[in-house]
Amino acid sequence: MIKIFFTTDIHGSERCFRKFVNAGKFYNANILILGGDITGKGFVPIVRLKNGYYEANYQGNEEIVSKDELPKLEEEIRFNGLYPYVTTEEELEVIEKSPEKRREIFKFVIKHTLEEWMVLATERLRPLGIKIFVSPGNDDDPVVDDALFVSKYVINPDMKVIEIYDNVEMLSYGYSNPTPWNSPREKTEEEIYNDLKSLAGQMDYNKFTIFNIHVPPFNTPLDIAPKLDKTLKPVVEGGSVATENVGSKSVRRIIEEFQPDLGLHGHVHESPGSVKIGKTLSLNPGSEYSDGILRGVLINLDEKKKKFTFQFTMG
Repeated sequence: MIKIFFTTDIHGSERCFRKFVNAGKFYNANILILGGDITGKGFVPIVRLKNGYYEANYQGNEEIVSKDELPKLEEEIRFNGLYPYVTTEEELEVIEKSPEKRREIFKFVIKHTLEEWMVLATERLRPLGIKIFVSPGNDDDPVVDDALFVSKYVINPDMKVIEIYDNVEMLSYGYSNPTPWNSPREKTEEEIYNDLKSLAGQMDYNKFTIFNIHVPPFNTPLDIAPKLDKTLKPVVEGGSVATENVGSKSVRRIIEEFQPDLGLHGHVHESPGSVKIGKTLSLNPGSEYSDGILRGVLINLDEKKKKFTFQFTMG
């Protein structure tokens, strides 16, 4: 009997990442899986003023702190899924005028933060013998791939089939079908199907098989999201926000064709739940990263009998 803890879509929240790492010991899990969209959506410049204080515009407020108070402000920013970046008044002018400079800094803080996270995970989990798998999702810049290699203990399983335990194989895939945000890792449905068919064909279905695919299957309870207009604002119909299915048709098709034992998904924060597609049980724990809440699912697996139970978690 093994225990697997799965979570996804923490979007740069250091509070959620630390909870994820601690979940191994808390739940007595053998394996931790972080399923994608691991990075934040922006950085917050903290300007070093000439009087020795530091100033930041954060969450609509102007924060001015001393050098001693700076670590607390940086921690608060990290815990909310953003990246603090200490800079000068002169550099801030360049940042405000140059999209290229903003992209450069954003990639730098993503890579630096992830490298720190990988070191932390290794230090905490290696002594306990808990395996950890961290893969990117559609929102994650390619710089993530380099950062994940900083630790030889943390495994990036993306675009691979890996035996994660005796008699347990996992396919991982971080790309999504096109979204309104034109995120870094998107492909057409045809490309997704071809990629997944190639990977799924490598699996031994006599073993317990897991499809760790970031985007959920189309037209299920796992892929319902607010419908957006051309300005990316929610569409209101009859006094309520309209919804639509945004998952991948190719993911659904590949599940129907290959019928793995378990599907692990994320991408759509608003749709936690489970669904059966043929014999495959697919799960999406959802995400509340912006509130520092880690949503996950704990899977108790008898890999020899290919039987399992699951429980959604939140904390």
